[in-house]
Amino acid sequence: MSASPSAPRVGVWLIGARGSVATTAVAGCAAVTAGLHPPTGMVTETSAFADCGLPPLSSLVFGGHDVVDCPLPKRAESLAAGGVLPPGLPSAVNAELAAADREIMLGGPRPGDARGEDELVEALASDIRDFIRRSGLARAVVVNVASTEPVPAGALLPASSLYAAAALRADCPYVNFTPSTGLHHPALASAAASSGLPYAGRDGKTGQTLLRSVLGPMFAQRALAVRAWSGTNLLGGGDGAALADPGAAAAKNAGKERVLADTLGTVPEGEVHIDDVPTLGDWKTAWDHIAFDGFLGTRMVLQTTWQGCDSSLAAPLILDLARLVARAHEVGLSGPLSELGFYFKDPVGEGPAALGEQYVELVGFAGRLRQGSGEPDTRGISGERR
Repeated sequence: MSASPSAPRVGVWLIGARGSVATTAVAGCAAVTAGLHPPTGMVTETSAFADCGLPPLSSLVFGGHDVVDCPLPKRAESLAAGGVLPPGLPSAVNAELAAADREIMLGGPRPGDARGEDELVEALASDIRDFIRRSGLARAVVVNVASTEPVPAGALLPASSLYAAAALRADCPYVNFTPSTGLHHPALASAAASSGLPYAGRDGKTGQTLLRSVLGPMFAQRALAVRAWSGTNLLGGGDGAALADPGAAAAKNAGKERVLADTLGTVPEGEVHIDDVPTLGDWKTAWDHIAFDGFLGTRMVLQTTWQGCDSSLAAPLILDLARLVARAHEVGLSGPLSELGFYFKDPVGEGPAALGEQYVELVGFAGRLRQGSGEPDTRGISGERR
């Protein structure tokens, strides 16, 4: 992926860089840049985001941390065999995958690692700084796409917070696409506030909760009383294994519950169950059963089924967020980017929970970025493809 001479190179440093989401994002960026596939699922490639000064896809340079050693080209071949990537794509973008793989460093903490927290953070930050210097980057955005970790117990920083602290120390904006703690840890509040850096998160909204953020407002706006809302998720791959841990599942479900509470104004009966089904691989099925009352107390039910591929749903959002946050950093924005709540289950800052209202905020954010580039803000709310 070669950038045009006028486009500064922008880094995307992925935590969990050899996972399914990261691999799909790197391969997808290369495929779209080369014109092999359209940018389906990328909101930043619609007309509402034209002329915002976003870094072009061709300018993005990938690297990251991971604790596994499976090379990205091999990981991409596995994803293609599972139907996540199109047949032949791994070989078509092998050079880009290999280049990104060379920029992936061993993360931590690892079993038996005797380094203290500050030493770990400094080592991780040093990797990011070296990447920026070595690649000649104008800036880099750190994006957490690692497996969900349990809610931390005690004062020690969990791995996600060590990586978040390293992003701040390396002077990089940060995006938490996972339910893990990251910058939400109280010990990092002061550093985040004083960093002058923009950040966004947490927990990407790609399936069941995306649908809930549409249906919840519908029930509220039509004055229909929701009595119960129950759900089940069947997951395979790394997500299924990680969320088999009750602590990790609790972290994941907190965002799902928040969306209902914020859109309905109440918490209905019911809960979400998450089941690990390894044979599903990178695919997931989510069922929701919604019991509600209509006029004169008539009892009714809505049931939904969502079957999708998490990596394919998440990857275009990772590219969107990297571009949006990089541009926010370029124009001098700092602190929580609440206007990016459109992408998250549990967004930072204050903002609406309904997807339609979040989209309006996101388009408004595009206007702020456009003004930062000196272009007049004349765009309306539109999903038209550029």
